Amino acid sequence: MKVAGIDPEEAWAAVLRRDRAFDGRFVTGVLSTGIYCRPSCATRHPRRENVRFFDCGADAREAGLRPCLRCLPDDVSREGKAVGKAIEAIKCAASVPTLADLARLTDYSPSHFQRMFKRSTGLSPAEYARALRRERAGEALSGGDSVTGAIYEAGYGAASRFYEDNKGRMGMAPSAWKNGGRGVSIRWAVVETTLGPMLVAATDKGVCRLSFNEGEEHLRARFPQAELVPGGAEFAGLLDKVVAAVEQPGSGGADVPLDVQGTAFQEKVWQELRRIPPGETRSYAEIAAAVGNPGAVRAAGSANGANNVAVLIPCHRVVRSDGTLGGYAYGLDIKRELLARERD
Repeated sequence: MKVAGIDPEEAWAAVLRRDRAFDGRFVTGVLSTGIYCRPSCATRHPRRENVRFFDCGADAREAGLRPCLRCLPDDVSREGKAVGKAIEAIKCAASVPTLADLARLTDYSPSHFQRMFKRSTGLSPAEYARALRRERAGEALSGGDSVTGAIYEAGYGAASRFYEDNKGRMGMAPSAWKNGGRGVSIRWAVVETTLGPMLVAATDKGVCRLSFNEGEEHLRARFPQAELVPGGAEFAGLLDKVVAAVEQPGSGGADVPLDVQGTAFQEKVWQELRRIPPGETRSYAEIAAAVGNPGAVRAAGSANGANNVAVLIPCHRVVRSDGTLGGYAYGLDIKRELLARERD
């Protein structure tokens, strides 16, 4: 029987490691003591045969259990409402609210609110606000005529703050966001590998596209305004590293520089994918929990699918909760082979 979309054994594993990321997804009922707890409760672990999982506290109470006085499992919903209230305040504010302001708004101490917010979203309130401004700037740049206007429209008080906020993060200039890579030079090549033809493309910052069975027309569709330059001697060294990472996945792909862009959530998912050790896999639910948003399983799957650099961001290491492979943009044969190579 699954609870809140979680396999009982996955839920039990979360309890054993006291995983806060699963708080709010289910509660742990301990039949021998008559109480129910958060997955992260610090009390001594019960025997597995005495445990039953419930979707929420109301279901546990209906079964005759009472809430744990130590971990206060019913307060999770209160915390969720407080985080939602703070996010709305951040979205509506003309300038970024201070931590003290958000804490007062939600009736928590600043330190407790900071921990609670990060546990829920995976970001601090300040990081969330910066990510929100970057996303708004990206959207405005995609549809606007003026880079400066888009920056101010996103909530930046000065253009310098936008560039400072994105220093070291963006490979393409902001003006390239609004029109398919305009002003950007992208070197590219298609090489034969044991997995089939592979397209590799990179800006001066790093690889921006790695895919199988694609060619120049696919790259041009992605970056219609960029200058596409066939790879030469300058590109050869980077290309060799990428080919090695594909032929022997896990052998050094982490050292290949990347130039990828996504929402704050997508980038957190991609970072988590790069933390999966070669030869291991994770479920979409585990990835969502690891980035601090356990309810966003579907969004984690979408972020996985939005990955532009196969293998280097190893989306092939994500499988379904039942252990089956699930989907893969370049076919299950390639996914299966990549995983087999890593296990070997």
